[in-house]
Amino acid sequence: MQIAYIYNNKKIGTGADYINDFIVSELKQHNVTVKNFYPHFLLTDTPIHFKGVNNILFFYSLLEKRDEILKCDIIQGTTYTPIAFMRFSKPVISHFGSTTIGFLKAVHQTNHIENECADILYTLKWAGVISAVNIKTRRPLNDIVTIEHYAAEKADFIIATSKIVKKNLIENGIEPNKIQIIYNAIENYWFNAKNSNFSLNPAIIFLGRIGEDPFTLKLKGVDRLIYLYQNFPDVEKISIVMSRNKKLISWMKNNITNHQVESNVTKKDIPSKLANYAGSIMLITSRYEGFSLSLIEGMSQGLIPISFTVGVAPEIIRNGENGFLVDSIYEAKEKISILLKDTDLRQKMSKNAKETSQQFQADIMTNKMIDLYKNICNKRF
Repeated sequence: MQIAYIYNNKKIGTGADYINDFIVSELKQHNVTVKNFYPHFLLTDTPIHFKGVNNILFFYSLLEKRDEILKCDIIQGTTYTPIAFMRFSKPVISHFGSTTIGFLKAVHQTNHIENECADILYTLKWAGVISAVNIKTRRPLNDIVTIEHYAAEKADFIIATSKIVKKNLIENGIEPNKIQIIYNAIENYWFNAKNSNFSLNPAIIFLGRIGEDPFTLKLKGVDRLIYLYQNFPDVEKISIVMSRNKKLISWMKNNITNHQVESNVTKKDIPSKLANYAGSIMLITSRYEGFSLSLIEGMSQGLIPISFTVGVAPEIIRNGENGFLVDSIYEAKEKISILLKDTDLRQKMSKNAKETSQQFQADIMTNKMIDLYKNICNKRF
């Protein structure tokens, strides 16, 4: 059994490229033959409204490797990346970690979000952190929505990383029977970390990508995060973030009290930085996630999540037991206050959060993928 695995080899250590590298590595450790294919030709100097189409055409350049790719038993890629091979006879798996239509539905114009959050975005604009509070055009994203729909229709099989992603696809007209949910996983070093020091002085912690432009900042809920941080000035706050927006990182360092910011930290180094913070509070402020690796990573270290209903959070968080689900910044503020005042509750929830994270070990994800491959090869569908 040979898998042709197609994705864009950006090597930025996060997002789809990160999880693809991880999946390929795990499959190879389980003796699955995987051949990686990366496009090399990219259209340059195209106008901004052409960006979505540009990203799609990028993957058609893989047709130069058609003979080699078609020798494999299965072709797999992220959303539309295997698009050039959906008309051939080989089975194609499209792996949806999120959907662009989910992004667009969740992220509104600044004048349609909470007033407190809009004020924060305007503050960032006036400080020169962002050039505008709304992106110039959503046309590239709408183009990607169209092509993702086409790819989902034409793919033989779809992997969705959560019920939310599956729901997005079904609502967009995709046949439910060809969609299988396989959760993402986190690396074993998260589970092997020595992190048993329960903190009697809990911090408020954020892990993960924070975005760069007005759209991705709202997508990741940085405005919500800043609002919540500002409402607890006396509490220690830690942000371990991924972003190329240096002005944003600098602003967060200088304008939020009791706040430690570390940017673009190697993932393997993060558990040691959380070693003394079990029982602290982790905020998931995103307006949309397909899965949310940061949620699982934090829970594995005994952090207690307060999360909006994004990604896999509604499937695994049990209110008051291993975290809290919230629908507003005001509810999130209330839950933070509850946890800061109740050490016994934090101890119980921290333990339960860590136990919940065990569901997301690499072997579980990999074995489900291998079972899918075997069923495809044996034509059990």
